[in-house]
Amino acid sequence: MAFAADYEVLFDRLDEELRLAPQPTADLLANIIASACSRIPILSKSGKAAKIDRLIEAGAWTDAALALIELELPAWQLRRLVCENGEWFCSLSRHPNVPVALDDTADAVHEVMPLAILLAFLQARRLAGVAARAIAAAPAIVPATDGLICCDNFA
Repeated sequence: MAFAADYEVLFDRLDEELRLAPQPTADLLANIIASACSRIPILSKSGKAAKIDRLIEAGAWTDAALALIELELPAWQLRRLVCENGEWFCSLSRHPNVPVALDDTADAVHEVMPLAILLAFLQARRLAGVAARAIAAAPAIVPATDGLICCDNFA
């Protein structure tokens, strides 16, 4: 099992590779799936991830990126995808119905739409990993049932 620092270095490398890429390629998506995905390889063995393979073979990069999010991070959804000043802004969210100010989104910008989606996917993957480590590191608190005292002053 790799340490958190190893994943950070790996995600930094993938992030840089995506930012520098002029267009998505099959090798680039295969690298992301092999390095940053934990569910897709398991789903591929059962045949449930064949959709991504078909989309990559067809060159449907945007659909492949969205299918990757759907299979790898089912709790995350596309919140916003807009083109402003020649750059695509992609925002993924776990709670798309909450106001933006209250939501913890994964955001990314790139000149090419599928690459912006993949960058946001990597950001969401980082956030999901941080949340999982934070939850796992928190100790369990057992409520005390005897000796409860009310400290409010009702006078």
